[in-house]
Amino acid sequence: MLSVQEYGNKSGPLMLFLHGGGVSSWMWESQVKYFSEAHCVTVDLPGHGYHVEAESFTIEDSAVQLIEVIQKRAVHGEKIIVIGFSLGAQVLIKLLSLAPDLIAYAVINSALVRPSKIGEMSVRPVLKLTFPLIKNKTFSKWQAKTLYIEGAQFEQYYEESLKMKQSTLIQILEENMSFKIPSEFSKSTTKILVTFGENEKEMMKKSAMAIGDHHPNSKVIMISNIGHGFPLATPDLFNQVVGNWLNDSERI
Repeated sequence: MLSVQEYGNKSGPLMLFLHGGGVSSWMWESQVKYFSEAHCVTVDLPGHGYHVEAESFTIEDSAVQLIEVIQKRAVHGEKIIVIGFSLGAQVLIKLLSLAPDLIAYAVINSALVRPSKIGEMSVRPVLKLTFPLIKNKTFSKWQAKTLYIEGAQFEQYYEESLKMKQSTLIQILEENMSFKIPSEFSKSTTKILVTFGENEKEMMKKSAMAIGDHHPNSKVIMISNIGHGFPLATPDLFNQVVGNWLNDSERI
């Protein structure tokens, strides 16, 4: 089961937020405050947050569980919004493929959809050598900086990193590196906003374009001077971009 937190106005439109790998639901603190008129829901995916000690993780299993989370909380006829970052954005793509008519609007931020066979094959040997570094606070601070995590959020990030199991982290990274766009994705009726940072790796930029190419009702935008971690780097700008897009789509 997933750990679920709920905020805002439970009579408002349902907004579900899906965190990235290595972080958890706390990354959406700014968003749930900004969209307080909505019924905001955050979750901790297996291997993260309250479920950091989970034994296994798959993108598909997470998507199936999230469909249940949505169905239990959705009001009939309500327009549902789901926002995902990185690993959470991959889960969101899978969710849209499994339930093509469930979600009205989706924001896919920095989702890798170009599988790397070499990267996938190197996960286990490399991680077995480097996993002890995760416990090193200096190394964790360097990793956190690449995701724009600092201050109190870093302490939360580091605490959860200390608890993460090596076997689960391997599963998460293998799922991440091998993920590709499901064939059913193009059948989704969801209206989609795809975002990526100007300073992200080339494979992430190509992934964003591929997502746009595979869905007829999508809009792809690049965020200037941002790397991997748009919602954490400039939460105010992220909220404005999402909010403006939602308003343009005639909903909130």
